[in-house]
Amino acid sequence: MGEMPVDACVLDGIDVQLEASNVARRLHAEKGAEDYAAIQDLVGQATSVAKPRAMYKVAYVDGRGEDLVSLDGVRFRSRVLRVNLDDVHRVFPYVVTCGTELDDWSARLGGFVERYWADCIKEMILASAIKCLHDHIRQEHGLGRISAMNPGSLPDWPLSEQEGLFRLIGDVYGSIGVRLSESLLMIPTKSVSGIYFPTETSYENCQLCPRPNCPGRRAPYDERLYREKFAKR
Repeated sequence: MGEMPVDACVLDGIDVQLEASNVARRLHAEKGAEDYAAIQDLVGQATSVAKPRAMYKVAYVDGRGEDLVSLDGVRFRSRVLRVNLDDVHRVFPYVVTCGTELDDWSARLGGFVERYWADCIKEMILASAIKCLHDHIRQEHGLGRISAMNPGSLPDWPLSEQEGLFRLIGDVYGSIGVRLSESLLMIPTKSVSGIYFPTETSYENCQLCPRPNCPGRRAPYDERLYREKFAKR
């Protein structure tokens, strides 16, 4: 394992809380049906091996440009990120993952339907881990409302920015087992990277994304928001 920055923090004891009934509801499986029992069994297997983890550090804004912001000497090109950090001095870059153990477990499943169910289970475990990290950062650092931006979620901050983010955070692979592929996607795939920052108003990447029928949408698209807050004057 490489040397971890002294201000980096690893959460490796994240409690996995997942109800089989919630998974079945998301998969539209009726209680008492054959599928319901099979989903219950998969949830039991998954929660017995799952070890979601997170890693984050405290970083400081040390430079700003029209379309860029520098965090601890690492430059990120994004006007939206720069505007979001205009009144911010301290941020929390992070990576959170469902874990290599869960990824290995799902890879051993044989059937297409089982793999689809497992994919849903992994997403829900990842969501639980993200909430755990979110709550930890708020409580540990005495913050009120925090929002996040994620490389690749918007054309303004493309996936190519992943390299700088991983460099900023430290030895992500050695610490929590997440690495970047040649195309800069994270492995395990059920992983999320980004930057948390304190804010007085709510912000979601979804507000600037016009993609229709997105299953992961957390906020409605606001076509005026970019023009009024983020567009160049």
